[in-house]
This record gives sequence, structure tokens and C-alpha cells, in this order.
Amino acid sequence: MNLQSTDFEIFGQAPRFALDRDAVAERWKALQREAHPDRFAAADAATQRKAMQWSVRINEAYQRLKDPLKRAAYLCELNGVSIGAEDNTAMPAQFLMQQMEWRETLEEASGAEALERLADETADTKREMLKAATVLADEKADYAALAQTVRALMFVERFEHDVQARLEQLGQ
Repeated sequence: MNLQSTDFEIFGQAPRFALDRDAVAERWKALQREAHPDRFAAADAATQRKAMQWSVRINEAYQRLKDPLKRAAYLCELNGVSIGAEDNTAMPAQFLMQQMEWRETLEEASGAEALERLADETADTKREMLKAATVLADEKADYAALAQTVRALMFVERFEHDVQARLEQLGQ
């Protein structure tokens, strides 16, 4: 392995969206035990620096692989498809309508019960989108469609945080 290896190579995983999260977590622990800078405290400066670089690289890879949204975006990137989240916000009309309805519901929600229903609906939508991402990445290898799904998931995740913030304001 070298620092230029893909996250999947570092973690001994096939480059797929569907991963065994427990295996990834176990591999992360094993890699950290091997590369943790404290193990090299008595080594020369170059060895300590390399251990620090590896530790950082392992943690970056782990953060990407354990998060489905980051993992999907990374798969797109590895396959030459940019997410373009900053400059490509085009979404299907149906998705935009759903977002507008959710926003209105959030603004009008006056109690925890309505917010909990909205949180459940959002979570269901996110689950369905993640299933679709698995098919797009692992079965169809359609990274352009996966990139669009990632952009949509970014909206859903942001909205999910907004709903949770409102629930916290109500003391839920």
C-alpha cells in the first residue's frame, strides 16, 4: 500500500457502494494500531512523519467509506464523474416539488408530532434513495445517475438536519 492507494484498496474492499460497515470499522482499528504515531515515538523524524501521514490518510479514507453520501461521491470521482454540487443544482421537477412541500410543512409545523412525521418521511425517502444508489453504482455502474442521486441526497440530508434542529428547539 502507498499513500496514493484508493480508500477501497487501503481497506481491502472492492470499489462498491454496498460495503460491510463492520468489516470497514474492524479494518480501520487494525490499520490505526499499525500506523498510530505513538507506536513510532522513539523512531527517527522521517519515520514519525510517515506514520503521521498514514494515520491521517487512514482516517480520511475511513470517514469517506463509512458515510454513504461521501462514499457515493467518491465512487463517482473514481469513475471520472464530478458531483458538481457547487455548480450543478438542477433537479427533476418532482424532486423540487417534494422539497417545496417539505419546506412548507416544516414552516407550518407547530408541534413535535408533525415534525416527527416529517422526520420519518424524510428518513424513508433517504433510505429509498440509498437503495437506488446501490443499484446505480453496483449493478448498473451508472455514475452520472449516481452523481445526480448524490446531489439529491445532499438536499435531503440538509433538510433532515433542519427538521432535527426544529425538534431540538421544541425540546424533543
